[in-house]
This record gives sequence, structure tokens and C-alpha cells, in this order.
Amino acid sequence: MNEAVTLDRASGARVASEPIGSIPLAFTLNGEARHLHVSPWTTLLDLLRDTLDLTGSKKGCDHGQCGACTVLIDGKRMNSCLKLAVTLDGHDVTTIEGLGQPGDLHPLQAAFIEHDAFQCGYCTPGQICSAQGLINEGHAKNREDVREQMSGNLCRCGAYPNIADAVLEVLGTEKSE
Repeated sequence: MNEAVTLDRASGARVASEPIGSIPLAFTLNGEARHLHVSPWTTLLDLLRDTLDLTGSKKGCDHGQCGACTVLIDGKRMNSCLKLAVTLDGHDVTTIEGLGQPGDLHPLQAAFIEHDAFQCGYCTPGQICSAQGLINEGHAKNREDVREQMSGNLCRCGAYPNIADAVLEVLGTEKSE
């Protein structure tokens, strides 16, 4: 019998064991190996939120313009609304849920709290993931660098100075200006 077909125990009918047209996907998510079957049109954001119930990444614009859905793929920043899940085979994905835990916050999470770098909190997961990507890239050395490198992450509440302060603290850079 074809591996993609199984027998339904109740009716004895042959049924597809995986959704027809789905594509196997093996990747690491927040340090855990995952093996799934996904539709070719599923975005990473929809996979995270709708299938895996990881709702930290937010659906803001769904066009890659706001950064609310930013996650890390192999340590680099990516708007998950623009990334098809099937392209992640063999990659490492980190979401806000993978950066820290209650009682054991990631340094960026602690710095965001310390510097009051959020108001409504909607953009905060994407801001923190983007900040970690910025740190991984090693390009930001001062406030202007941080502002430029984080410009793809929008905050409707206007907490930008506090966000920059939090990132600079984790970078070990003195507040400038």
C-alpha cells in the first residue's frame, strides 16, 4: 500500500494520511525539531499562529511593511508574513517564544521592560526579534545605527527612543544624544 494512504479503522476506507498537495517540512523551531506537512501557499506567519499556536508574532499589515511578524531565520531577521513555510526545510526559526521564558527573560526582553520600550505591546515581539537580528548582524554601534537598522519595525505608539535605549543597553553602548 502507498505510504501516503492509510486505512480508516472505522470504515475500512483508504484515506490520505497527509493532506493531498501538502509538502513535507523539517525544520528547527525554538530549538525543537519539527516535522510537518504544509500547503505550498502557507506563510511562516500563518503556520506559526494558526497551526502551531505560537501567537507572539503578530499579523499587522500582512505585506511586509510593519515588522510586527519579525522572527529570526538562522539568526537573521525576516518578516514571517513574506516567507513561505515550505522554504524553511532544514532551517532554524526562532520566535519571541524561543528567546526567553517567564522568570528567565532574554536580555532584550528585560531591557524593553526596564526602558519602558513598549506601550500597547503589539509590535514588541517583532521589535525584540528584529533587535536580536540586529545584534547578530553586528552592524549597529550607536543610536543612529540602531534607528536605521530597526526602521522596518513600526511602533504606532511612538516608543522609538525607549526601544533604541533598550537595544543600546544590550549592545553595551552608552546612551547617545
